[in-house]
Amino acid sequence: MTDIASQIWDMKYRLKAPDGTPIDATVADSWARVAVAAASVEPSETRLQHIQAFAGALSGYRFLPAGRILAGAGSGRKVTLFNCFVMGTIEDSMAGIFSAIKEAALTLKQGGGIGYDFSPIRPKGAPVAGVGADASGPVSFMDVWDAMCRTILSAGNRRGAMMATLACDHPDIEDFIAAKRQPGRLTMFNLSVLVTDAFLQAIRTDADWNLSFAGTIYKTVKARALWDMIMRSAYEYAEPGVIFIDRINQANNLGYCETIRATNPCGEQPLPSYGACLLGSINLARLVKNPFEENATLDLRVLAELTATAVRLLDNVIEISRFPLAEQAVEAKAKRRIGLGITGLADALIFCNLRYGSPASLKLIKYWMRTLTHSAYVASAELAKEKGAYPLFDAGEYLKRPFVVGLPARIRDEIAGHGIRNGLLTSIAPTGTISLFAGNVSSGIEPVFASSYTRKVLQPDGSRQEENVEDYALKVFRDKFGPDAALPESFVTAQDLHPEDHLKVQAAVQKYIDSSISKTINLQAETDFDAFKDVYERAYALGCKGCTAYRPNEITGAVLSVEAAEPAQTESPPNETAGGMAPGGAIYDRPDILRGKTYKIKWLDADHAFYITINDFEKNGKWLPFEVFINSKNMEAYAWTLALTRMISAVFRRGGDVSFVCEELKAVFDPRGGQWVAGHYVPSLLAAIGDVIEQHLIEIGFMPPKDGKPGLDAAKEAAAAGAPAKHCPRCAAPSFVKLEGCETCLSCGYSKCG
Repeated sequence: MTDIASQIWDMKYRLKAPDGTPIDATVADSWARVAVAAASVEPSETRLQHIQAFAGALSGYRFLPAGRILAGAGSGRKVTLFNCFVMGTIEDSMAGIFSAIKEAALTLKQGGGIGYDFSPIRPKGAPVAGVGADASGPVSFMDVWDAMCRTILSAGNRRGAMMATLACDHPDIEDFIAAKRQPGRLTMFNLSVLVTDAFLQAIRTDADWNLSFAGTIYKTVKARALWDMIMRSAYEYAEPGVIFIDRINQANNLGYCETIRATNPCGEQPLPSYGACLLGSINLARLVKNPFEENATLDLRVLAELTATAVRLLDNVIEISRFPLAEQAVEAKAKRRIGLGITGLADALIFCNLRYGSPASLKLIKYWMRTLTHSAYVASAELAKEKGAYPLFDAGEYLKRPFVVGLPARIRDEIAGHGIRNGLLTSIAPTGTISLFAGNVSSGIEPVFASSYTRKVLQPDGSRQEENVEDYALKVFRDKFGPDAALPESFVTAQDLHPEDHLKVQAAVQKYIDSSISKTINLQAETDFDAFKDVYERAYALGCKGCTAYRPNEITGAVLSVEAAEPAQTESPPNETAGGMAPGGAIYDRPDILRGKTYKIKWLDADHAFYITINDFEKNGKWLPFEVFINSKNMEAYAWTLALTRMISAVFRRGGDVSFVCEELKAVFDPRGGQWVAGHYVPSLLAAIGDVIEQHLIEIGFMPPKDGKPGLDAAKEAAAAGAPAKHCPRCAAPSFVKLEGCETCLSCGYSKCG
């Protein structure tokens, strides 16, 4: 193994005891562990045969199961082996939203990436019945999800990842499109707009487009103007991507028993509510015979055999995996989705002396992909004969689905006779880390980014270590022809390609993929907008199910970059905000001594005051908030104040722009009413706490001053307020007194006793 491959294996995939003692002595031990675990569900009389087949497929990095499988299978840990989840439909209520956040946290904790459709949440400004308040909209709640995700470190030193989608006709779609223009905001999310066929037609005719929710039209815009906003944002800030949601549902093999509204974080798996999928990739770069010779060719017989073995292995993993939620287990076992794909495509093309995106390369790509897909469907049909079809299989419905109709008649006949084990079988994942583990083969179906580069690798302690990395195809070439040999024309990198090259490769592969593809069109910073603006429409015209483009920009920087003198590939550093961010999203260690201040708040019906303590620490000449405590003799508030301060403190210790905490607290309305503090109306005790935190952050220089009294002058005035006379929760007048044992307002007559 290369140094970086060895490091990745040791850090991410190698099984170790709780004290750090290695259990897997070699990579072969890791492969054996996975093979034994996957074969454990086979009959005892054939189990050894399948262990040997699985281990043989894994050896030589020919079949690369996704990281969750490689790290977790056979480990005995309480982790899921599924990489991909889409969570349940969000209920448009406070209870429903926070129940969804809890489910997301449980899933992230076990190591699964998640996707959510935020379209069911009512738009900003919509009335909230019964409490006399206005909704804050889906984007504001995405901030809460983002904070939760930053707080949770997923299993195996893996940071959480999420996808957020929003319908193209949701009233808050413009806010969604612009959400990432603020540095440091929603950094744990990828964003994609759900684009419908109707919207695309409206774009072509420059028709009006209604933004509506629950039958109410909130705004009408020009479809082309909204589309241009999407494209401009993608050009300038790399998001959002687009998902052609009608095409996905129309093409879905399981469209007769599910509806899709979201994808996993990287977009290769469109999934229904509580949908889950396993991933694995066949390494094409390892299957090419006679690389760089005139007779270079990919061994199709080995590809077909590997595909059949991989289908069986992934199907078995469904049985041995844990699931964070019971609903996910039910969904996975009812449809038995797997996502078998490829990696090393670009290196394989280089070995065969073909330029990425050329007509000859597209022809060969289709040939390879047809072999993989047909082999996968044959293998799954044979598994159905042996073990039974997936429980929701309906031959009459399944055989009418567009992708299945396109299969050869012999395969359709096999499915008609015995069913099929897996509802969907193929997907193209990004494979970034496992491709590095396999010797830095080109990732997924992406082109080679650079022949050699420096990569910053995230360490368990949050630091980043630079490693020199050389592309696998280049290494093979240098070993074969020497370090000074001129590179052939097939050695093209992302900097040599036009967006059309990317799109044609994606479209060629999509024809043979029943699910979807994770693919990014990487552009150079100097790419002109006119050369970019039609990329998404072109993707739709070529038959793709979605599209994402990336151009280095001032918000996200360059995820991958090449220096003029020497190619270099780097991951972007953590976003630096007003207060900075802990490296790699790590938690700041607690200093021995912290500077802090305490504020006192008196509130309406509370018999005792609330004392808010905020502690800060200094880093790089800046004062940053570290933790919050709330104390009071009001014991009925103990549980919620403890929970609130622990969550806020966890967010503070992650660093970054934490000002959204204040905004979220200040937006909370108490249905019983608020009170007047220092000349302005505060709608709840939580909002008052938000005011104090905000003013404290202004005072320490973490946030810029707002209009009115700057800094702690206003905070002190607010904290010192709270006259003995109580304020009426209805009219806010300071005349709420107790009469005959019942609190009553002398101004408006409101009484707690009715």
